Amino acid sequence: MERVLADALLAQSREPCALLGALCGGEASAERAETLRLVLQRLEESGFWRTVQAGLGRAQDALTRKRARYLLQRAVQVSAELAMDCTCGPQDTMGPSLFWWSEKKKDELLKFWENYILIMEVLEGNQIHVIKPVLPKLNSLFEYAVSEENGCWLVHPSWLMCIYTRMFESENKILTREGVIHFLELYAVRSPPYSPELSEFITGPLMDALSESCLYSRSPGQLLGSGSPLGLKLQTFLVTYVSLLPEEAKSRFLLKFIQRMAERHWCAVPVLFLSRALASMPRCKALGGEGLLALRDVLQCTMITHQVLLRGAAQCYLLQTAMRLVDVEKVSLSDVSAFLMSLRQEESLARGTKLWTELCDWLRVNEKYFRQSSIGGSEGHKTSLNAYVKNLVQEFVKSPGWERESGFMPDWFEARLTSLMVLLAVDVEEMKTQFREKQRTQNVLRIFLDPLLDALGKLGTNAYMPLLRTDRCLQLLVKLLRSCVPRGSSGQDDEVSTVLQTSVLSAAESVAQFVLRRLTMNELQSVADLDRCQLYLTVLAELTSLQVKLGWKAGNPISRIISPLKNACIHHLQGAEDEQEPTLGCQVQRAVSMATLAALCAAVDRHPVLQLDSADAEPMDRFLSALPLNQMLKKPRSEEQNSCVHPLENGSAFEESPSSQGWGKIVAQYLHDQWVCLCWLLRKHRLLIPAMESDTLECRLPAVQMPVQTLRSALDVLTVLPAGRILPVFRCMEMLVPKLLTSEESLCIESFDMAWKTVSSLSSTQLTFWPNLKAFVHFVFNNEILTVAAKLKGQAYFRIKKIMCEIIEMSSMKTGVFNILIGHCCQSWVAASSGVSQGSLSSAKDYSELVLEACVFGTVFRRDQRLIQDVQTFIENLGQDCAANIIIENTKREDYYVRICAVKFVCLLDGSDMSHKMFIEDLAIRLLNKDESASRSRTRYHENSLQHRVKNRVWQTLLVLFPRFDQNFLNGIIDKIFHAGFTNNQASIKYFIEWIIILILHKFPQFLPKFWDCFSYGEEKLKTSICTFLSVLSHLDIIIQNIPEKKLVLKQALTVALQWCLSHNFSVRLYALVALKKAWHLCKALQFEECDAWTTVIECSLSQAESMHGAGNARKNWQRIQDHFFFSTFHPLKDYCLETIFYTLPRLSGITEEEWIALDKFASFTDIPSNEGSPWYRSGTTLSELSPGDWSQQDRGSTLGEADSQSEWADVQKKIIPWGHKALESDLGLLFPDRAAKLGKSISRLIVVASLIDKPTNLGGLCRTCEVFGAAALVVGSLQCVSDRQFQHLSVSAEQWLPLLEVRPAQLTDYLQQKKAEGYTVVGVEQTAQSSDLAQFRFPEKSLLLLGNEREGIPADLIQQLDVCVEIPQQGIIRSLNVHVSGALLIWEYTRQQLLGCVGPAS
Repeated sequence: MERVLADALLAQSREPCALLGALCGGEASAERAETLRLVLQRLEESGFWRTVQAGLGRAQDALTRKRARYLLQRAVQVSAELAMDCTCGPQDTMGPSLFWWSEKKKDELLKFWENYILIMEVLEGNQIHVIKPVLPKLNSLFEYAVSEENGCWLVHPSWLMCIYTRMFESENKILTREGVIHFLELYAVRSPPYSPELSEFITGPLMDALSESCLYSRSPGQLLGSGSPLGLKLQTFLVTYVSLLPEEAKSRFLLKFIQRMAERHWCAVPVLFLSRALASMPRCKALGGEGLLALRDVLQCTMITHQVLLRGAAQCYLLQTAMRLVDVEKVSLSDVSAFLMSLRQEESLARGTKLWTELCDWLRVNEKYFRQSSIGGSEGHKTSLNAYVKNLVQEFVKSPGWERESGFMPDWFEARLTSLMVLLAVDVEEMKTQFREKQRTQNVLRIFLDPLLDALGKLGTNAYMPLLRTDRCLQLLVKLLRSCVPRGSSGQDDEVSTVLQTSVLSAAESVAQFVLRRLTMNELQSVADLDRCQLYLTVLAELTSLQVKLGWKAGNPISRIISPLKNACIHHLQGAEDEQEPTLGCQVQRAVSMATLAALCAAVDRHPVLQLDSADAEPMDRFLSALPLNQMLKKPRSEEQNSCVHPLENGSAFEESPSSQGWGKIVAQYLHDQWVCLCWLLRKHRLLIPAMESDTLECRLPAVQMPVQTLRSALDVLTVLPAGRILPVFRCMEMLVPKLLTSEESLCIESFDMAWKTVSSLSSTQLTFWPNLKAFVHFVFNNEILTVAAKLKGQAYFRIKKIMCEIIEMSSMKTGVFNILIGHCCQSWVAASSGVSQGSLSSAKDYSELVLEACVFGTVFRRDQRLIQDVQTFIENLGQDCAANIIIENTKREDYYVRICAVKFVCLLDGSDMSHKMFIEDLAIRLLNKDESASRSRTRYHENSLQHRVKNRVWQTLLVLFPRFDQNFLNGIIDKIFHAGFTNNQASIKYFIEWIIILILHKFPQFLPKFWDCFSYGEEKLKTSICTFLSVLSHLDIIIQNIPEKKLVLKQALTVALQWCLSHNFSVRLYALVALKKAWHLCKALQFEECDAWTTVIECSLSQAESMHGAGNARKNWQRIQDHFFFSTFHPLKDYCLETIFYTLPRLSGITEEEWIALDKFASFTDIPSNEGSPWYRSGTTLSELSPGDWSQQDRGSTLGEADSQSEWADVQKKIIPWGHKALESDLGLLFPDRAAKLGKSISRLIVVASLIDKPTNLGGLCRTCEVFGAAALVVGSLQCVSDRQFQHLSVSAEQWLPLLEVRPAQLTDYLQQKKAEGYTVVGVEQTAQSSDLAQFRFPEKSLLLLGNEREGIPADLIQQLDVCVEIPQQGIIRSLNVHVSGALLIWEYTRQQLLGCVGPAS
């Protein structure tokens, strides 16, 4: 029989649900146990235990997981009952069997599997507070699973992996994070034996879990930028685990690990920390060519992330990984160079960084061991780096015979690769000779450059040099010039870049003549030649910059071609206008000529030394000014254009159609170049632009002297040009609009609207949005435009303000937008104020709301945004240790830079300047109104909410402005400041308000009467705010410093403090005692005899406070408040500085780290000048050294290490599974409800009728009770109650798992009669003359429980319908229980009797 059953089970599907369901059928008898034993033996070779493990760890539904636990538990029970040794499951050579039993170790095995099943059951609860106390039992499982004697596995490690898999796949990400951290800590500390199962688990489920970005968040209480705890533990784990692997397994594991990284698209944060963990590995020869390719694939995965700094840092770590793990004997220099080309040099690899130096040192050490490259080297010999690079340059520069001319530009890839390897080889050589002659390095560089310089030197004279060769030489030249200059501090006096630049200048004459010939002699005839034109212009720009850097001298090779180049371009453009049907070659030459003129104009803008003399410049100015704006390049239409044939050297032909190459792109570039030239012209002749066109009698320069027409053309071209080509148009509008704003306001407003519409539509396009936004801000918020618009107060003024508001609104969704606006405005206002003092801030005063919004700006980020900012701060804190910090420019787009800019701006204002003073006072009033509106919006607000942060920033800015307030201004705002003290505020805001009140009273003692008046309100009004004014009073020594007659003030202070020492509120009494103690010590220090009469009362009060005892923490709180930094260390005058306002006080007051702005952030923001060394910036006291005290109850959370260090608890919380007390077989036939059936939930025959109950709380509680105890249904008076929030709060989703029926009270009689007919016994819960005692009552299986109304109970007419009334025996005086409690007692008694198998009533 058993074997037949086994064979039947073997035929079952291998799916966990089907197989486990079949194995769990039948009665749990002795015969069934024997059957199970035979089945296990038959199934051990067919994956049975793997199926059980799959059910435990990876099954998606709870019923399958329950069945797997049941099978495991039964297997353990059968093994214990048989009392014999057995081994089940396949056994490999590396570890134990999947399941085994030994009678000698029965107790240990029973304990192990008992804890194992307990942990798996607890994990079903999915609640971290329940699961965390059980984790020490997981440590115990591990201790037993590994033998201490020989360090091998006793229990197969896959069982432990099932637990972690279950945690990793939990929907609760907090549980997933705890599981990952526990695994990393456990296996990093305990060093497990090697197991292939463990390696597969790490590269499988663990890496899947590590892909979740949310796991890398900071722990509570951890400082911003300190790094992800999980990321740091991952680094330690990986180093420890790999170091313990056998050598033969190490390479396989690391290769699989890296390949798994390349198989998916990672978010920026996980791939960063995985790469960092790999980079921390000790050096070993683990990876060959396949591993290097896998690392290249991972690099490609990093490129899809938008966070540039994180992307660059990940690339740095992956390069370090390659240097640490690659076996150089298995890879060639060609492999290494190809890998290096996978990096973005503009983000991760540049000269002058530590990473570059590390790479050079790695190449130097391993140079002799690389496998032979395909380029250079003789057969059987290793290739040296110098020989490889020399051959690389030679092969690159010469034109391969097999490569035919195609007319298209060669790809830049090879030029980038060659320039990179040249610079690396030279720096490696410099490392070798750093203690010897430096001449060798220069010689090596010249050897590398000789083929290139030789080719460049022939460009001007050899007209027959292959086009492909010239292109490649010029590409290499550009890449070398752009890459040779080191980044960072090492860029000064760099020998390599100096020698390279000097060598290149030796060939400048030839290159310049070649460029002149190619651009002017109609040699560029095809559409593909336009890319070649850009190459020539780039070369010309690089040589020009190099010549200027090394000293611009008259008659140098570059200066000699500028005038001929300009004249030839003008000649081509003028001649092309006469052609009726232009050819393709003619149109291409026009585009080339216009691009060349635009490049010359841009070069003159960058290098004023290139400025043409007036005789040479005037023809160009007249030509550009008369050039028809927005003139399109006509598309060629003759036969030659439809199929333009270019003969090749081998006699074949290359056909090119202008339409196929995108003629629109060429036209857009042509228009763009027109506006570049016009921008240069307008900037040069800005003073000639008239305010009105009618003012001009003679138009010598039409485009300049007819600004209305030019501006209209600018609006027209904005509708045509693509986003990447509109920058010069914005720059032209910036110069035109200020002149026309008075006379052509409507046209100027139209230009504002068109420009803003264009920019705002680009917000999702990163590459074009930021430069266009910057140009737009420089245009619309030009200081001259702002001044004129504010003076006119017309529609333009209000349109600018509207755009300003829209930009601020956009910045809440796109970080960094407001930074550009406020930075530009503050810089322009500072520049204006530095020139003329009076009236210099006239425009700023009219736009003070911009500075106001900047002072309080900052959104509350989503969790994922905070994570990105945390990790970016962590990378920035690494400084030069991470090359990305040096290479990637800090865009300063973080929100706090907006406030830094505004604060540094107001710090530069001079209170003695009337325009500055008016601006400051207007800003202060707006800030106070902002605080009032924030307080009115919500009376109570939670800590670190946006309202809290805004109010905090308001008072920080007011503190910065305070030194510029005079008495007259304070007379108008002092009431608002005192009123703010009465408002219910968070702690950080209260400190700022108290601080500014102290400073006001210190500087202007005449406001003391108003301060004393604040204590005269009724206690009911002051009970939550009086502590603010008592805190101010505790700094009486500062307040009275400028008062000649101090006696009266001291007497008043003592009176007030004593009065409030009698308050009913304990906190108020504490603050009053602190103020009293400080004032009394001051009296004694000043030896005021008039106060002697108070001695007894005051000393007695203080003595009682010092000896305070009784219930609670009275004495402890008294000590705490005295040690509080605000009363013990803080000095309102000495600590008055930016560091205290923006960093120290927020840190000590417990506000989120996002509001802490360190001084180095102020220093790094150089757009606004400042003096960081002044006392105003940094505090000279010890306040900055303090840590937040224990008065701030910060929930730092318990770390996993703390949990692990706990002793294993004897009992832990375990949530009951609803079907846990019933034999499993009863789960298999359930039909209703479907969701409950998936959990195998048992349902009784009890119906609970609650139609008479009114309150949603009682109904919600009953719903939860009925669901927990498996009632068949709950009957309510109306199903609308389910949507009530109070119902849902008590039911905690029980309504989703319990059938709910609607029977209105009027229908109850018919419903009860119907149920009676179905065989139900109607039981009422009520005290009646004939009611039965619940302790003696036996519930029938089919019972209907009727509950009464909260007040009236069960009506008399319904009592007549009852079969029996049951009452609950009572011992107290109160005669009734809550209806929910009563119903719960009867439901439990029914469950106890029916479902749990209790025969008799409760004793």
